[in-house]
Amino acid sequence: MASIQQGPNGPVLVLKESALQQKGKDAQQNNIAAAKLVASLVKSSLGPRGLDKMLVDSLGDVTITNDGATILKEIDVQHPAAKMMVEISKTVDNEVGDGTTSSVVFGGTLLAKAEELIKKEVHSSVIIDGYQAASEKTLEIYSEMAKKIKPDDKESLIKIATTSMQSKLISEDSDLLSKIVVDAILNIVTKKGETYSVDLDNIKVEKKTGGSIQDTQIVKGIVLDKEIVHSGMPTRIERAKIALLNTALEIEKTEMSSEIRITDPTQMQMFLEEENRMLKTMVDKLHDIGCNVLICQKGIDDIAQHYLAKYGILAVRRVKESDMIKLGKATGGRVSANLEDLNEKDLGSANLVHQAKVESDKWVFVEGCKNPQSVTMLIRGGSQRVIDEVDRSIHDSLMVVKDVIEKPEIVAGGGAPESYAAAQLKDWADNFDGREQLAIKKYAEALEVIPLTIAENAGMDPIDTMAKLRAKQSQGRKWTGIDAKNTKIADMLSIDVVEPVAVKEQIIKSATEAACMILRIDDVIASSGAPGGAPGMPG
Repeated sequence: MASIQQGPNGPVLVLKESALQQKGKDAQQNNIAAAKLVASLVKSSLGPRGLDKMLVDSLGDVTITNDGATILKEIDVQHPAAKMMVEISKTVDNEVGDGTTSSVVFGGTLLAKAEELIKKEVHSSVIIDGYQAASEKTLEIYSEMAKKIKPDDKESLIKIATTSMQSKLISEDSDLLSKIVVDAILNIVTKKGETYSVDLDNIKVEKKTGGSIQDTQIVKGIVLDKEIVHSGMPTRIERAKIALLNTALEIEKTEMSSEIRITDPTQMQMFLEEENRMLKTMVDKLHDIGCNVLICQKGIDDIAQHYLAKYGILAVRRVKESDMIKLGKATGGRVSANLEDLNEKDLGSANLVHQAKVESDKWVFVEGCKNPQSVTMLIRGGSQRVIDEVDRSIHDSLMVVKDVIEKPEIVAGGGAPESYAAAQLKDWADNFDGREQLAIKKYAEALEVIPLTIAENAGMDPIDTMAKLRAKQSQGRKWTGIDAKNTKIADMLSIDVVEPVAVKEQIIKSATEAACMILRIDDVIASSGAPGGAPGMPG
């Protein structure tokens, strides 16, 4: 046990008896092996021809996906170094939304290459310095080769969204879905001076089984998964004037416990009539300001429902707060907490509010808002699993379109920029005279794993493909990459496979940082409190 040292007066115990410690090469190898395993888990799902994983959790729920972040989030990773790889995918997912699989595969390969150098007695600090220099140089190469586009250039944005969808289950329907995604985002873009920003919270995603992926649609307004409260109300109102209330249309109970003593039956009648009158006054107020649609966050009393139906007002109750905020943004109305203060200016407007049947449920659609700052995407598909995967894929493409609008620079996909940067790095490495040169060259080799894996997953011969790819790129065709759909090498820009530079940069940053962090560790100490000693350590 490394924690026991022989002192002048017998052994000295620093750690608990049962603590486990791994030092030096052992610790490093163990961590690298764990990280490589995580990368190999998702490697087969990279690229347009990547395969899906079926994940079954402890409750028996099934997830079918090829989204790297989802795969790693769903599986319960125990090893501490493997957890770091899972964190890379989370970071990339939160920051840029796409490229999660690439970042984990690249990070794992960086560590595999570092292991080769460690076996040749190259110190890990030297490797870390080389890797960091190489990652900075790669980011430079990316920004030099990037093409600038206009942030509101709809065609380019559709190409970006389509590329993101090519590696997903929805690639067959990408023509329709990419237009929907770009449409949704262009509705909610806000412009400040020359820069644009996008808040994806303003896109509400509703999922419902039934129909096919082709039936997915965008509603210029909000879809509420609620039905109209009273059967006597109209189910369709054109030129709607919408009141948004977050207070209940009921008689409030008193805070303290109170009682009313009634000695005469007529008093009882008066009491009930007074309640009725109060509720009627509330509804009269709504009618007087011209409201014909009421959307309420809290409850609506039965008697109030009766009066609302009499006036022909369509009402929906118990709507989520987040939906109320979105409705305010979409219709231009103000969410009001007090019925007394409500006036005509607070009402939102929409061309049409109607109840429609979606599968077996009745939902209320608020459509045709003038300048909706909030929109809804209604996803349809044959089964729940399909819809969940469509939702994840659409999230990724919403994110990449957002990335490009906020940083309007693109590069080609299909492993073209990685392959180009790898060739540049190999030449640049010769400027270094120390062992760092070796690390930079290994970094370049690791970059090539992206096009290599895309080719492997498409069933192409990896060695021949990479040889052809390098040859084409060395002739100055920097946009040459792997067209996995047609299993050949092609100019990726000409076939409209483009990706945001922001995604590529995030992959490099996250993977390099995680690899360097794992390489810095030379000692793993697990206290006896850890379950089973430490995961992945000999017990």
